[in-house]
Amino acid sequence: MSDLFNPIHRLMIDLEGMSSFQIFVSDLSTGEITILTAIFWLGVASGISIIAGAIGGIWLAGKDLGYRLAAMIGGLFGPAGVIPAVIIGLAILKFA
Repeated sequence: MSDLFNPIHRLMIDLEGMSSFQIFVSDLSTGEITILTAIFWLGVASGISIIAGAIGGIWLAGKDLGYRLAAMIGGLFGPAGVIPAVIIGLAILKFA
């Protein structure tokens, strides 16, 4: 079990020494919107929307299309509305 924690521990020590990582974490914690934090939040929103779209696809069309196909189609259509909304929202927050 300690073989698993040694590389993770080493990675955390290496990341603590990087000033760019410290700046990124600082920007995230203070709510400052930079290009890196915007990409991070866009990735988080995209991941959540894929999961939510798959669940919605299963819920709406699972019996008709089959659960796997409905989940795949829902996972593809879920981010279609979320990604533009997140980009516009981040731009409004940054420049307003």
